[in-house]
Amino acid sequence: MIGIVDYNMGNLASVKNAFSLLGEEVTVESDPEKLGQYDKLILPGVGAYGDAMEHLRAKGMDDAVKAYAQSGKYMLGICLGMQLLFDSSEEFGAHEGLGLIPGQVVPFDPTRFSHELKIPHMGWNRMFTAEHPLFEGMDQEHYLYFVHSYHAQCKNKDNVIGETEYGYRFTSAVQNDNILGIQPHPEKSHKNGLAILKNFINLD
Repeated sequence: MIGIVDYNMGNLASVKNAFSLLGEEVTVESDPEKLGQYDKLILPGVGAYGDAMEHLRAKGMDDAVKAYAQSGKYMLGICLGMQLLFDSSEEFGAHEGLGLIPGQVVPFDPTRFSHELKIPHMGWNRMFTAEHPLFEGMDQEHYLYFVHSYHAQCKNKDNVIGETEYGYRFTSAVQNDNILGIQPHPEKSHKNGLAILKNFINLD
């Protein structure tokens, strides 16, 4: 049984529909006291980091998500949901995150670009992945759909399981034990995105 964390900051319907295409029933859960009943958890997110953390705290979801992480069951953060897993973010000020993956979220640095690129990073791009069960069955090129202006920086390289090039190479998929995160939107990434969600379902 898979739960999607509802804290009023995610594209919940799109994520739920993607799981439906795979024949998997999921529940959009807004009660923090019920998170522990799920076998796996999805932490989605669209919008600003600071607002997202405020919503999580207001609903009591921040502590509930941290408690779930301690259970050893798998959790997947998607886009902003992945960024919230980190210690902190520099988006529109300094914001404390969930602290489940060591590191911080920083803006793209145009001074490192060899030519002019638009920010946000939006559209299809390739993910260079480590050998990992989350990426089995994907097309060889691993193209996925991105929309973001900030990216994660892991403190420990061992937590990085996927990278993407946009001006420079940045972290686009992470793991810390049972905690997983991906920057692109699998629900918008067609075959490859569905493959990631299917693999998440099958993790044991």
